[in-house]
Amino acid sequence: MNQTRVTEFILLAFGNLHSFNIVLFILFLIIFLFTVIGNLVLIVLFSVNTKLQSPMYYLLCHLSFSDLVISSNIVPNMLDAILFGGKKMSFIACITQLYFFSGSTFTECFLLSVMSYDRYLAICNPLRYSSIMDFKLQICLSLWPWLVGLTVNLSGVLPILNFFFCYDNIIDHFFCDISPVLKLSCSDTSLVELEVFLFSMPLFILPCGFIIVTYVYIFLTILKIPSTTGKQKTFSTCSSHLIVVVTFYGTLIAKYMIPSVGHSSLINKIVSLLHTLFTPLLNPIIYSLRNQDIKVALKKMVGQ
Repeated sequence: MNQTRVTEFILLAFGNLHSFNIVLFILFLIIFLFTVIGNLVLIVLFSVNTKLQSPMYYLLCHLSFSDLVISSNIVPNMLDAILFGGKKMSFIACITQLYFFSGSTFTECFLLSVMSYDRYLAICNPLRYSSIMDFKLQICLSLWPWLVGLTVNLSGVLPILNFFFCYDNIIDHFFCDISPVLKLSCSDTSLVELEVFLFSMPLFILPCGFIIVTYVYIFLTILKIPSTTGKQKTFSTCSSHLIVVVTFYGTLIAKYMIPSVGHSSLINKIVSLLHTLFTPLLNPIIYSLRNQDIKVALKKMVGQ
């Protein structure tokens, strides 16, 4: 009780790589700019091009927005920390960053599962696809991931507001992730850690399991198609989504589900970079390179 309560944190980012600060800053800035531009271009394309106003592209628009939230919430502060050798963040700013990061991550888990359901209907039940996936269902399927992600996330973030941080205020990371923040607290964090585990595992595992089940049915349906050309054309409609799912869940599993004992802080930062910086960049690249409709719409917009 006699100790001073910490009111701000210091993010070290990549403090052990001082000699590469300028190179890292330029590299990450370029990636961030391409991420923002790429996702914004997709959102604009889906909004103004009538040929891209289908359920799949509508859901992809929400995925692009989620990527923008994750990237813009993390990267500017990281760039500041890299350029100046550290970044001061107030306690409230740090908790806010943690809230939007974890909330957007949960939201993206459910968005990817909703998109797999859309592909399941389009491939396994094409005759009823338009009647089932009407505008009302599209709104519901796009809004409930945000609602669940941003509300369930409160159970792990709100208790931290009452914690005391009275020892060290230095976070050896480039953003306020849940684990390094809890390690600095001198309060009893066991209950919050249990809550985070109990809520996070279902929010990661259930959407992932749903995606696996839907793709089993999708693959079984594709195998029944007699022609090789038909199989390839049908599979191409969901291949981009499958690549995004593997990339997204691969980084999450490497970061949160594989034991980090023995891992250096640099390795943990690299894995976090894959999730917060590179995955949001890959999504628009994968969809724009593998989707003919998006290529045509993009060429038309650039020509205009």
